[in-house]
Amino acid sequence: MINQETIVALATPSGAGAVAIIRMSGKESITIAKEVFESVSGKDITKQKTHTIHLGTIVDGAKVYDQVLVSIFKNPNSYTGEDVIEISCHGSTFIQQQIIQLLLRKGCRMAQAGEFTLRAFLNGKLDLSQAEAVADLISSDNEASHQIAMQQMRGGFSSEISKLREELLNFASLIELELDFAEEDVEFADRTQFHDLLNRIEFVLKRLIDSFAVGNVIKNGIPVAIVGEPNVGKSTLLNALLNEERAIVSDIAGTTRDTIEDELVIDGIGFRFIDTAGIRETIDVVESIGIKKTFEKIEQAQVVVYLFDSSEYTISSSKFQIEIEKIKNQFPLKPLIIIGNKADKLSEEETKNLKFQIPSILLLSAKEKLGIDDLKNQLLSFVNTGALRNNETIITNTRHYDSLLKALEEIQKVKFGLNSNLPSDLMAIDIRQALYYFGEITGEVTNDELLGNIFANFCIGK
Repeated sequence: MINQETIVALATPSGAGAVAIIRMSGKESITIAKEVFESVSGKDITKQKTHTIHLGTIVDGAKVYDQVLVSIFKNPNSYTGEDVIEISCHGSTFIQQQIIQLLLRKGCRMAQAGEFTLRAFLNGKLDLSQAEAVADLISSDNEASHQIAMQQMRGGFSSEISKLREELLNFASLIELELDFAEEDVEFADRTQFHDLLNRIEFVLKRLIDSFAVGNVIKNGIPVAIVGEPNVGKSTLLNALLNEERAIVSDIAGTTRDTIEDELVIDGIGFRFIDTAGIRETIDVVESIGIKKTFEKIEQAQVVVYLFDSSEYTISSSKFQIEIEKIKNQFPLKPLIIIGNKADKLSEEETKNLKFQIPSILLLSAKEKLGIDDLKNQLLSFVNTGALRNNETIITNTRHYDSLLKALEEIQKVKFGLNSNLPSDLMAIDIRQALYYFGEITGEVTNDELLGNIFANFCIGK
């Protein structure tokens, strides 16, 4: 599967900048670099040590393209496991393209998306879950997702799976050996130890599967819908959370006619706040469409913030209570934060009455930015980051989650067979299948289609 061609790509973001890095990988990369690079000290870079950097110019005959630094990484001690050359040039897009085109003329071909990391996997520098973590690391935009990606790239997840797979494989070998001596009716695998192993594997698989609920929201951000009647301060609250004028604020009811989304990182966790159109009866066609979208966004959100004007709330008023109950009934499983806005206008007695009427209420003033930190703390309380703080393995990848579910199903079949005294040959089938799903995660079991799907999501140059 390993392509022997030498590949080239821009490893830094496209566009002008102070410095750009052009990366080559393949058995001809150092030879090709020699053809276009002139060292200021006259060195032959094909004879230089690995992990060294050399100053010189990129030339094509008499034409000089740029003064550059050339870094040499010889196989197998490189990212891809092949000979790798990195050219650090000035960040002009013209210079970048001129150098890349020159390298293409000298025998390179353009790298495909993720091809450098694909080669690292195929050459045994990374297993598959570590390779996938590289893409997660590049796309991480908050501390929590970065921490998870780093843990997986260092092999935290794959080493846990590999250890379980190795132990299961040892017992599978003993079970298979029993099949060769079926007529003698002997047992090589200690059934008690095997039962303990299956219990341990089941426990770990369930823990990893459960962690996906946390890992997925950490990786993709937690969507929070801000809902309520028009003109209660939803857009003002969004602006206060983001600390910028992101949404238009006015005294005219129905100003927000479409959803407005923006992201905020709170203590390393990403939240995607959705400011929705105010919920009310209206004959305005455009506003009606916005209100319809509001309920669609509530459906997609993981947390709902219901906002009302606390200065308009009275003990005899049931309007807001009805709206709250409607949301609770329609979305019973979604965490709901009830916020009384404009609390700075309330008297001490009114504040006391409101808290008595709605014990779970959070009172704040979005305009004055009072109580915003209390809201942030309540949002954080919905995220179970204990596993993250304890440096436990957290699953964020849907493919891993699917393979873990299938592996758990097979392990439970093996447990049932063991408890039911099923013949070894029947248990062996389920054990092989469980091993297969373990192998899918770390890359012992792969195919071209699977690898194509995974690495197609990478950026070119990585």
